[in-house]
Amino acid sequence: MRAIRPVDLRRTWLFVPGGDAEALRAAPQSGADVLIQELEDFVPPQRKQAARVLLAPTVAAWKAAGVVAAVRINPLFGPEGGADLEAAMRAGAQTVLLPKTRTAGDILDLDNAITQWERELGRPAGSTELVPNIESPRALMNTLSIATATPRVVACLVASEDMAAELGAERARDGHELDYVRQRFLVECVAAGVLAIDCPYTWSDVEGAVRQAEWGRRLGYRAKSLVAPAHAPYLNVLFTPQPDKIAEARRIVEAFETARARGEGGVELDGTLVEAPIYHNARRLLARAEAFDSLARPA
Repeated sequence: MRAIRPVDLRRTWLFVPGGDAEALRAAPQSGADVLIQELEDFVPPQRKQAARVLLAPTVAAWKAAGVVAAVRINPLFGPEGGADLEAAMRAGAQTVLLPKTRTAGDILDLDNAITQWERELGRPAGSTELVPNIESPRALMNTLSIATATPRVVACLVASEDMAAELGAERARDGHELDYVRQRFLVECVAAGVLAIDCPYTWSDVEGAVRQAEWGRRLGYRAKSLVAPAHAPYLNVLFTPQPDKIAEARRIVEAFETARARGEGGVELDGTLVEAPIYHNARRLLARAEAFDSLARPA
């Protein structure tokens, strides 16, 4: 079994209906980096227990396929959350997503519950990752404290439909009604030092998904959640440094370092004044490209 993909290289997080055995089996073919067996909104109440039964074989198959095996449970303050968490822990899920997160207290409660399960199951303490889902204005305003509540939190995910509904916003394919939410959420996650996972594009067309992800990448996002498996290959490419961007970054690094060797503070390149922040961004892009190259090399 391959080593788990580093968090900052998990570009696509695909929600899969937790009670759909066929969709769960087919999910690794999407190419998404993280597969999430979704037990909350995607599973009607009468199917909850049947979906939990599918957890163990699903997690095992996803791990064998080399993807991150995650599960989104129901909130612990509701009637289903405890049973979901037990099934997820017994199945060996690597990452647990918590919907409807309100405050850091919700994450601390989940952290304590997972700690008890790790102890009971003989798993290494702290080995299960947490990803809070930010789905309401209240949670958005608490993102920094939520993201820093426990070292288990490796990323946070911002919602689209629930957030828009809470705001009373009118939904459109361009997603502009959530521009502030996405920008505010990203700032909070960067401040907390965790991966920011952009909201899903909830229409079926690839073109719209790519446009929304391109805008997210421009803002600074490096990962996106999705509900359509067909979108994953396109978004993986978008969040992976491409040859033209790598070549541009190398030119920036070379020009800046040459200028610094001459004792200059910066350099003009193609009409742009390259100073230290642009140089460091270029170096980060090259390091990210090398990290993806390393993933592709045989162990």
